Amino acid sequence: MVKLNENMRSLRKRLKLTQDQFAAKLDIKRSLLGAYEEGRAEPKLELLQKIAEVFHVTVDDLIGKDLSLIGPDSLMTPSAGGFHTKEVLVVTADSGGKDNIELVPIKAAAGYLNGYADAEYVKELPKFQLPILKHGTYRAFEISGDSMLPLLPGTIVIGEHVEDIRSIKSGKTYVLVSQREGVVYKRVFNYLEDSGKLFLVSDNRHYSPYQIDGHEVIEAWAAKAYISVQFPDVESKKDVSVEELAGVVLDLQKEIFQLKSGKNKEN
Repeated sequence: MVKLNENMRSLRKRLKLTQDQFAAKLDIKRSLLGAYEEGRAEPKLELLQKIAEVFHVTVDDLIGKDLSLIGPDSLMTPSAGGFHTKEVLVVTADSGGKDNIELVPIKAAAGYLNGYADAEYVKELPKFQLPILKHGTYRAFEISGDSMLPLLPGTIVIGEHVEDIRSIKSGKTYVLVSQREGVVYKRVFNYLEDSGKLFLVSDNRHYSPYQIDGHEVIEAWAAKAYISVQFPDVESKKDVSVEELAGVVLDLQKEIFQLKSGKNKEN
């Protein structure tokens, strides 16, 4: 694996982590981390993905590029709590100097996970203007599936960039980008201060809520508008209140706590 051990060592030092601290984040022994950094052993794919998440880079870049040559502003800069997303540096503008909104179509979503930090990739995305939005950094994502009904598949959700995901407001909808989940549009409940987790809930109750670690989030976009050529079917729409969704999340938390308690008793 090209430059993997050098990348691990240089990125760890860039984050000012000792081997003991980084090994603890990965839940491995310090001696094993030392073997990886010295090139005496190679981590398995699952651990590679975890390492990439901590550094907020792709696995491909981690094993194939010399990341010591990339300036610190091109990588995610973690806050004290590790919840700052990747800075969106690449923004195109119209002839008048106003920022464009780049569109990530469904067919480009998979490629976006590798190209979000690539200036040339972002410049090639379709782009448009939406005058009703106030000044800010926006990106548009075409959603798939029926998990967020009444918004239909093919709807374009425009999101404003969220720099610190600790500012996410529970019960509001966001587009989240992570290596594990890809690009998803969900209603988010913020439990970062308590557990370091975000709970993602679908407005379509046929889909179960799930959790994601805050440090896994590469980009977060607060939903500000949507564009669709199909109008929601009001008659078939069943409103679900934010309070009801919050109750679902709390029930899920209780189940997770009970499962962990049972496992600890068995041990």
